[in-house]
Amino acid sequence: MGDTEGQTTYRVMVLPGDGVGPEIVAAAQRVLAVVGERFGFGLDYEEGLLGGCAIDALGAPLEDGLIERCRPCDAVLLGAVGGPKWDTTDPAKPRPEQGLLGMRQGLELFANLRPVRSFAALAHNSTIKPDVLDGVDVMVVRELTGGVYFGKRERVGDIAYDTMIYSEAEVERLMDYAFGLARGRRRLVHSVDKANVLESSRLWRSVAVRVAAGHADVELRHMLVDNCAMQLIREPRQFDVIATENLFGDILSDEAAMLTGSIGMLPSASVGAGGVSLYEPIHGSAPDIAGKGVANPCATILSAAMMLDLSFGQKEAARAVESAVEAALSSGARTRDIAVAGETVLTTDQMTERVVAALAGASG
Repeated sequence: MGDTEGQTTYRVMVLPGDGVGPEIVAAAQRVLAVVGERFGFGLDYEEGLLGGCAIDALGAPLEDGLIERCRPCDAVLLGAVGGPKWDTTDPAKPRPEQGLLGMRQGLELFANLRPVRSFAALAHNSTIKPDVLDGVDVMVVRELTGGVYFGKRERVGDIAYDTMIYSEAEVERLMDYAFGLARGRRRLVHSVDKANVLESSRLWRSVAVRVAAGHADVELRHMLVDNCAMQLIREPRQFDVIATENLFGDILSDEAAMLTGSIGMLPSASVGAGGVSLYEPIHGSAPDIAGKGVANPCATILSAAMMLDLSFGQKEAARAVESAVEAALSSGARTRDIAVAGETVLTTDQMTERVVAALAGASG
């Protein structure tokens, strides 16, 4: 963060990534420019290579020195990584996702935050009944640096194994963060595990209980992951903050995404112990529509709003962006992933313009 002629300027590392990534990141930057002008702050951008584009250009999924370049930044804004072009089951070949895992480890991004809110204008898009969705506001807090994604793995002949491993310190850090978030919300944490089967989950549960003792003003409830998967569809309003390990959080947050009717609407933040956090939409790179100008930019725009709030402390600006997205949706703005029969379908640029117009209208 700098100070230019009395104006605060934030330094952001931009990682456009693969597929529709460059298009949706550009849309978010356009919105950020408008909200920055309105609220009196600036943004300086650097750019790096992560994902399939890095494999193509450099032969590796993570640009050399990128983590070191990210550390002095105020935040990292990521588009999307991956695609069929780089799919392989050969463990010796690089995969785009390895770059993202390396980034999470290098920056100590230990918690992934995925807010899931129902949009009244999109209630008819979901396969869930509108009365079940009304008022849904859930924050999934997924542990990012441990679990089966980082445990020892091996394939020997016709046998393969992956190890789910956690330390008490990893669980304690995640749970403490989740309780802190819940204190500013409805003061309820569901700790999700598989403690009836897995030893790592039994450790998880015991640490959750210990951490809860230091947050007496927040209620802790335990729930098995299979039951949680069912309850998210049956009665999603019961949840406030869901705190869970890496694999379970990956699956549950994608399931929860469908409560909104489209994965193209959901942002995320990965918060780091080292101070810099990463913001990205939870959807993939959608290579089938890359370059066609039809991707939904809303999840990336809302990820930028999370960046304004959590990394910059620009809470009023963040709420303005979120309100502008809701206003655009309420006015009938739709990209093809959230449009139903008879609704006009907008391009990425047109949807971005509707959000920008809503921002300008709110300030006028």
